[in-house]
Amino acid sequence: MNSGTSSSNQSSNANPPSKMERVQKRPILERREVGRVVSEMPGPSLIVVAGIHGNEAAGIEGSRRVLARLERGDIGLRGELLVLGGNVAALQKGVRYQAKDLNRVWTEEHVRELRKKRELDAEDREQLDLLSQVEAAIGRARGRVHLADFHTSSAEGIPFILFGDTLPQRRFVRAFPLPVVIGLEEQVDGVQSAFWTKRNCVTFGCEGGQHDDPASVDALEAVLWIALRQSGLLRIARGEQLPELTAAENLLEKRRGKLPRMLEVVSRHEIAPEDEFKMEPGFSCLDHAENGQLLARDRNGEIRAPRDGMVILPLYQGLGSDGFFWGRAVTEARLLASEVLRRLEFERVLPFLPGVTRCKDDSSRLLINTKIARLYPLDVFHFFGYRRIRERGSELTVERQPG
Repeated sequence: MNSGTSSSNQSSNANPPSKMERVQKRPILERREVGRVVSEMPGPSLIVVAGIHGNEAAGIEGSRRVLARLERGDIGLRGELLVLGGNVAALQKGVRYQAKDLNRVWTEEHVRELRKKRELDAEDREQLDLLSQVEAAIGRARGRVHLADFHTSSAEGIPFILFGDTLPQRRFVRAFPLPVVIGLEEQVDGVQSAFWTKRNCVTFGCEGGQHDDPASVDALEAVLWIALRQSGLLRIARGEQLPELTAAENLLEKRRGKLPRMLEVVSRHEIAPEDEFKMEPGFSCLDHAENGQLLARDRNGEIRAPRDGMVILPLYQGLGSDGFFWGRAVTEARLLASEVLRRLEFERVLPFLPGVTRCKDDSSRLLINTKIARLYPLDVFHFFGYRRIRERGSELTVERQPG
């Protein structure tokens, strides 16, 4: 068997249910490990976390399909593939979360406090166990570690890739024939992929489509096949055509249609329950909007598009603090210029600009006095990967992910 030892907690069925039946029935996980395939040949690791929100089950099913195919043993592998359920208890109930959002608690401070905490809520228990299993996988890794975070959304639409804007992760995600959104991860604090990026993992996320759409299972299965190739787990001879990879690329290319390959997030519309926020119907998870178009309403009135651009992940479900994200297409020329300047470490000049200083405690963070540096467009800092923007009075902090 080319892939060496393997294990999976899926059951066989002589008459498997249809795709529609499988995606509508929530996968009940008796344990967090969905499946694992380990090759005798050393190599990289790919950890997949699917269902960190319990109403996003499609990634579990898509990963099970890939695990079942690999367990036939006729595809050469190196290293390890591990698939984990994110929020197992919430998956069993089919709810996004029980006490708090499990994808907003991955900060250094929260994890330190969590390890000392005595009274644990449902998501605390999930996080501790998930943390333990990912750390164990990193500890036994025999090569570079990659982590994929699989999601679905409440809105219909095209699957897309998101990632923390480091150069290694840029190179990794460009292999996917899907729209790739830069800067989305940095808009929200405490997401798990950012936590593992800081631990020297190459990470990315995928929004596979609408929660209960069978096509979302197909998309996430296809993304996993391409991630296996891009991370180096597949042993494929030069010129060899793996049918699963060809099918995956064709499916995702067709799904993308005429949407841009690369986009960036400009802003986040944060909401609270008292805002009475309601998204206008009809937007997909990645959709064009024209200048002045009505996007949503809240207790203060209408929310309209500030200019031509893209609506990303509009909120059509009850839980969540992200009303929508606002973005735009990015040209290849801009991406190339950014990558060249970052390799040349031109960002070293930024602290010499008036009103800009580097944080003493964190070299990846800059402090901007807006009274002095009000004329600097944030694009200057985006260009060098400083996309986590936070405002405190007259001071902005701009931060980039290490790597």
